[in-house]
Amino acid sequence: MTGNSYQKLAMRTNDGESTSRLRDSLQGNYDKDTGGILMACLGLSGEVGEFNDMIKKAVFHKTPLDEEHAKKELGDIMWYAAMVATSFGWQLDEIMEMNVDKLRKRYPEGFNVYAANHRKEDDV
Repeated sequence: MTGNSYQKLAMRTNDGESTSRLRDSLQGNYDKDTGGILMACLGLSGEVGEFNDMIKKAVFHKTPLDEEHAKKELGDIMWYAAMVATSFGWQLDEIMEMNVDKLRKRYPEGFNVYAANHRKEDDV
């Protein structure tokens, strides 16, 4: 397979309407802060990538981890998480509580490998 043939086959699943959908959502056809959501999602990807790159280099390149820098990157990740929540109209307190409740249900006695590998179908 060539790159061009892959591109043609793969793009059969792209209807070419992404820009139109974005324009519609930005014109008020969506009841959330679409621009904020999009910025936060892209920002999260970038910041998580920076953080992961630091960890990768510390583990596999055996370079010293600059923990102060890592904390700043984690802070940037938290900022974008707050931006996502705000843009959707959600509260971080509720999100954090939901997460802890989910983890308590999934691992009532704390983490174990068996439970991690045998999750219930509705466990998301």
